[in-house]
Amino acid sequence: MKLLVVGGGGREHAIIRKLKENPEAEVIYALPGNGGIAADAVCVPIAATDLDGITAFAQENEIDYAVVAPDDPLVLGLVDRLEALGIPCFGPRANAAVIEGSKAFSKELMKKYGIPTAAYETFTDPQAALTYVETVPLPTVIKADGLALGKGVIIAQTREEAREAVRAMMCEDRFGKSGRTVVIEEFLTGPEVSVLSFTDGKTLVPMVSSMDHKRAGDGDTGLNTGGMGTIAPNPYYTKEIAAQCMEEIFLPTVRAMNAEGRTFRGCLYFGLMLTEKGPRVIEYNCRFGDPETQVVLPLLETDLLTIFRAVTEGRLAEVPVRWKSGSCACVVMASAGYPLSYQKGFGITIPEDVLPHVFVAGAREKDGGLVTSGGRVLGVTATAETLEEALAEAYRRTERISFENAFYRRDIGRRALKAGR
Repeated sequence: MKLLVVGGGGREHAIIRKLKENPEAEVIYALPGNGGIAADAVCVPIAATDLDGITAFAQENEIDYAVVAPDDPLVLGLVDRLEALGIPCFGPRANAAVIEGSKAFSKELMKKYGIPTAAYETFTDPQAALTYVETVPLPTVIKADGLALGKGVIIAQTREEAREAVRAMMCEDRFGKSGRTVVIEEFLTGPEVSVLSFTDGKTLVPMVSSMDHKRAGDGDTGLNTGGMGTIAPNPYYTKEIAAQCMEEIFLPTVRAMNAEGRTFRGCLYFGLMLTEKGPRVIEYNCRFGDPETQVVLPLLETDLLTIFRAVTEGRLAEVPVRWKSGSCACVVMASAGYPLSYQKGFGITIPEDVLPHVFVAGAREKDGGLVTSGGRVLGVTATAETLEEALAEAYRRTERISFENAFYRRDIGRRALKAGR
């Protein structure tokens, strides 16, 4: 089979590595891929948002199956375009990807169908939003409605921070059209859990739970990032909570999307907060999370391509999805200055025995080696029977990798270790 994977980050690297395990995967094309992915797939410099370029390439190269991984092309309707050409895809169509593409839509969906989430209000008028933030309890959460590269959520601790967030989104176009509608919602407290799931619109199969670390600095300090590390499974996510989420959140969401005529097929991601009043949905994503994918897929025992095709063909119930025992940890190595400005082009040294455990997020090829080309550069992983062992090995591997201006958090998984004791 000729496979095509759209995207070029650590998430896509993890997906491609797993797809390679299937002997039917004759060739895998990555559009655009990156310098590290080039060791596992044929990289083609076509941007993930170049829908015309991708569809033309898929036709010309007689692609048998496509995986659309990032949010932008999903929301833009790439799956619809490829399916219209007769190319089966893993990923939701545009009318279902809106569950991530519009936070206002997802909040209204939860309200309409009684899916537990934070109290909220939606605004399109900046003055009305500014008036509202003078009255809400602090801290409060202000979200740009559309996609904003994971940076469109502000937790305002003060009135002035809330005002500044509203102005930045609605008046200064900090996030373009994504911020012209904002959702202002109640600040929830409790352990956060990420649960990715496979669904064909009828059956939903949750993956192993995970815990992301969003803040740039140790002790959850500094700016929010796309994710500085992950662990799986999440010890806060017990069997009892999993059963509750299935009945109150997961299946009701699938049914709600069906009722709206927006059947979701692909990876539906649930960002959850385990509050004192029970689990609440913080956000939905219409695709695999990054860097959650890097710790979830290494624990998958069942062939990934088999699952993907079953999702596409509406027969997920026929496939037994099995998981390995143990834990997985991922430490993200980033460029100093991320998530703001940072320098690029530094050579990366990775020992040969560590390379199979590294997912490349932001690096390009140069003179036969890799140089940094992004904020998040590498995801260094390890699996082991216990979380403690997985973390220790992930950090041992991280310490053996070098590039100028590298930084990483030293406390990934610390909260999870405390919870597991």
